[in-house]
Amino acid sequence: MNSEISERSATRTRGRGLGLSWPMLCGLAALGVPRVVAHDLDLVGPVVNSVLVFLPPLVWLVVVVARSVPSPLRTLAAVGLVYGVLLAATHQLLWQRAFEGESPVLGGNLAGALPPEWEAVVVRVFAGGSSVVTGVAVGVVTGLVAWGVSALLGRADREH
Repeated sequence: MNSEISERSATRTRGRGLGLSWPMLCGLAALGVPRVVAHDLDLVGPVVNSVLVFLPPLVWLVVVVARSVPSPLRTLAAVGLVYGVLLAATHQLLWQRAFEGESPVLGGNLAGALPPEWEAVVVRVFAGGSSVVTGVAVGVVTGLVAWGVSALLGRADREH
């Protein structure tokens, strides 16, 4: 009875079978936020930006492999989803500063087709969606690498 309660509690705290707790998943995702801020505010050059781009997924990879999570792909896809949401939120918060009053506008056949207020909404919605897709893509690619490394080390199960 006691072990059953303990097992249910452990499953709940590990993010429903993701192998890491939700605070850990969110913490890993948050490692990518400094790059977003640095990029949007143009605070760093290309070398530091590259470090900020590649270091967080490398940390994700190391944590997932070191902790032998049951499904690295699923776990890092979840981290990527949270990262994408944080990416979208941060871009939205820094939008005015990043574009210094010159927000992007629709081009081509859509140029001038909408009132400026609606054009801004469309651009921001698509920017937010793009951020979430980017985050998930980074998580999936990193998860595939982690799954491969785990499989080579004999740690991953056969499900992706």
